[in-house]
Amino acid sequence: APRLDSTRDTMKLKIVSRSGKDLVPGGLEVKDSATTDDLKAAFHKSKRKYYPTRQRFTLPVPPGAPPKTRGTPLTQGKSLSKDYGLADGSIVVFKDLGPQVPYAVVFLAEYAGPMLCYLPFFVMRKEIYGDFLGMKGADKPMHVAQQLACAFHTAHYLKRILETLFVHHFSNATMPVFNLFRNCGYYWGFASFISYFINHPDYTPVGETQMMVGFGISALMQLGNLHCHVYQASLRSDGSKAYKEPNGGLFKVVTCANYCCEIYQWVGFNVATQSAMGWIFIACGAAQMAQWAAAKHRRLRKLFPGFKRPF
Repeated sequence: APRLDSTRDTMKLKIVSRSGKDLVPGGLEVKDSATTDDLKAAFHKSKRKYYPTRQRFTLPVPPGAPPKTRGTPLTQGKSLSKDYGLADGSIVVFKDLGPQVPYAVVFLAEYAGPMLCYLPFFVMRKEIYGDFLGMKGADKPMHVAQQLACAFHTAHYLKRILETLFVHHFSNATMPVFNLFRNCGYYWGFASFISYFINHPDYTPVGETQMMVGFGISALMQLGNLHCHVYQASLRSDGSKAYKEPNGGLFKVVTCANYCCEIYQWVGFNVATQSAMGWIFIACGAAQMAQWAAAKHRRLRKLFPGFKRPF
């Protein structure tokens, strides 16, 4: 059991792995006033491989807890003694999150890539389809739908890059490096396939009315998505990383208005271009965003008892 000792201003914590292995023989010494950040810094000093953003600490699961119960995570800035009741001899469970990469780097890579993957099929159409692939008609003029599709696709990812640089505030500094390869594979791969078929010499555009309606919806939803991101950033304009209830603008209607606008932006794009790969792309994206939205909806209802949205 933890030992309280009023003659000391430090405490030694027992750091164990999830399997129960003692990771710091003799315990890890920190000040009684230490926060989670101080604990991570001390552990990094002891185990140089595990830099702070790679670490995750939780309290042990209480004895007799229901199956699948998870230990309480030690969050950034919280006091180990005051907020979690830790004292000399307390046990803390460590998890290695694996190699990390900054969020901004992942976002910039996954958004710059699609532009670089899409544009060659548009700019070098004759060289790719004609000279390299030997297709006929590669030198004929582009349809208006193909030109607008390139403009809208490029504008979308350019907006996302600018938002990453000047708008977004990330609650976490990093994410697992695996996410970089997974996310880039998704965005870059679909951008290449979408561009290949839209800019193909045999591409047949939809009617003018359908095209204009589709691109109109896409433009409106892009602006809506931008508004959502600017509003979300304003909630953390004071530098806080704590969750705040989004209750302005489109968030009055739907929990994750930013996801909603993102989905309908691509729906409009696909209506205008009739791109099969585009529909597959947004189907996969919508399925993932639906999971994120459901989790955020549950979290907001738990954090803010008065939070009410239909979905």
